Amino acid sequence: MHKIDGYVMRTVGGAMFLVMVVVLSLDVIFAFIAELEDTRNNYQTLQALWYVALTLPRRIYDYLPLGAFMGCLVGLGSMASSSELTVIRAAGVSLRRIVWSAMKPALVVVLLGVAIGEYVAPTTERIAQSDKAVALGAGSSVASAEGVWHREGNTFMHLNAVQPNGVLHGVSLFRFDDARQLQVASFAERAIYQGDYWLLENVTSTRIGADRTSRDISASLRWETGLSPSVLSVLIVKPENLSMTGLYTYAAYLGEQGLSAAQYWLAFWKKALMPLGTAVMVLVAISFVFGPLRSVTMGFRVFTGLLVGLLFKYMQDLLGPMSMVYGFNPLIAVLAPIVVNGLVGAMLMRRAG
Repeated sequence: MHKIDGYVMRTVGGAMFLVMVVVLSLDVIFAFIAELEDTRNNYQTLQALWYVALTLPRRIYDYLPLGAFMGCLVGLGSMASSSELTVIRAAGVSLRRIVWSAMKPALVVVLLGVAIGEYVAPTTERIAQSDKAVALGAGSSVASAEGVWHREGNTFMHLNAVQPNGVLHGVSLFRFDDARQLQVASFAERAIYQGDYWLLENVTSTRIGADRTSRDISASLRWETGLSPSVLSVLIVKPENLSMTGLYTYAAYLGEQGLSAAQYWLAFWKKALMPLGTAVMVLVAISFVFGPLRSVTMGFRVFTGLLVGLLFKYMQDLLGPMSMVYGFNPLIAVLAPIVVNGLVGAMLMRRAG
């Protein structure tokens, strides 16, 4: 029995690895081509290649659920096509044991995904975005096309680039009064964190009065703000590419500022429930092989798998923004597709058993 378990695990695990290699190869090629369109200033071909390499952990994390689902579908499907599953069941191996053997590689994928998503991808993604923004000339204009916007009280700020070592490039600050009238507009080429405040360098400030404006130029200026390098390192990365701890920290910070954190809570629950979602997708793949896709061709099986995977993704992508628009809990938006797919997989497995 142990040999049968090992054979099922190797077949499914090998198929998952093959699917990941194919999908990632195509994604990396198209990503590099897309980056070549952004080449200018100091951001050239080698920098674009380095950017794609740094974002590879994030891409692996994004495709792990699809790789687990498609790999299980292809691996077990090939065994079904060659009647190996029929022979295994005829030898007295229960359906539950086959399912558990196929689930084991998926568990490895889940653990790998959690490790990459928490400890590797957020760091490399942060470095990639920062290096790209600096190479594109972050401090050369008042507000470049790159960078991030943020609000703190009545002050709106745009940062062209944020480096992980506590250095900002191209800092634009716009301070409004309670009547939403612009009072001061400032631009600093760089800002360096000093422990409890930021030191702005080469600052140009324009003060707007009722009947006139005045302009001040300073070599350096103290900037008091609640933003720290740890918070800013979260800000420059898209919510879905952050770690769960980073998402929780920044969502709490936004709550303290009286700002909406729904987008970050949505990303938090997506990451937290990713292992459950992957397990449910693998269960659906197994139920397909033992149920309606037992005797179809491999091409049709792959097509069906892609269709189901995309349907699952689109359900989450649709319900996520709806939760922010209509104000219901983001947890419901993430959990609903998982529950629906889990029920479908359980019903198909019950019929197959």
